[in-house]
Amino acid sequence: MADASSSFPLLISAAQLQALLDSGRPCMVFDCSFDLQQPQAGHQQYLEAHIPGAVYANLDTALSAAADDQAASGGRHPLPSRERFAAWLAQVGFSNDMQAVVYDRQGCNFCGRLWWMLKWAGHDAVAVLDGGLPQWAAAGGALVAGEPAPRPAGNFALRAPLRQLVDVDTVQRRLGDAAQTIIDARAPERFRGDVEPLDPVAGHIPGALNRPFSQNIALDGRFKPAALLRAEFEALLAGRDPASVVHQCGSGVSAIPNLLAMEVAGFAPTALFAGSWSQWCSDASRPCAKGDA
Repeated sequence: MADASSSFPLLISAAQLQALLDSGRPCMVFDCSFDLQQPQAGHQQYLEAHIPGAVYANLDTALSAAADDQAASGGRHPLPSRERFAAWLAQVGFSNDMQAVVYDRQGCNFCGRLWWMLKWAGHDAVAVLDGGLPQWAAAGGALVAGEPAPRPAGNFALRAPLRQLVDVDTVQRRLGDAAQTIIDARAPERFRGDVEPLDPVAGHIPGALNRPFSQNIALDGRFKPAALLRAEFEALLAGRDPASVVHQCGSGVSAIPNLLAMEVAGFAPTALFAGSWSQWCSDASRPCAKGDA
């Protein structure tokens, strides 16, 4: 039986999650499945099959700012205020004594957002289910369909942030500074500016390095081994200080797998520019580059 006696701050395997659920320790599982092209598809996938007791966390409504919210970042998926996020957590029954486990079925493209937001809210006991729902199902984990019964309200309270959020002005001010190394998680063709399906301008932030978030995932759907991830990030950084890294993507969502992978590799936590390319390119006065890094 996998050990479920300690908290999980990064990744959790299907076997470890099963042991955790069997142990009766306070825990909440979140399904973050989503599709940028079909925003309702993720919830439909959840209704068709999810881990028993899992709460659905919608990227657009739960994990992004509402129109009347004081957003904590810019971009296509602006972060909600920490206060509104904490209120949502309490509403769905989450409390500070719980281990959170997040997953999706899109290669960690979306569940990392909730992992990071919980860290940002001061909650360290949150882990990504390594391999997501496919690994859970392959291991024989139970699945259920439909909407679960509402849970009693939780009592989640904000604590000091455990991860750093960087704003667009800071990124712009530090352009060309050795104290800032930008890693862009978008696909190479979007980074180069060959195509841009989502934002009005194609290209990338000058000086950024490109590491598509999918490069962190092995063929079995799980994160690559820590030693391999470390070697790959060291090669990408080419002597640059890992502590200088600021992660971005199109809208601050798929940047998280890179951020998480660096921690799996043993690096200290790095920063997130949540507004990302969608916020950067919204102001014509900001410089944009094209081609390879």
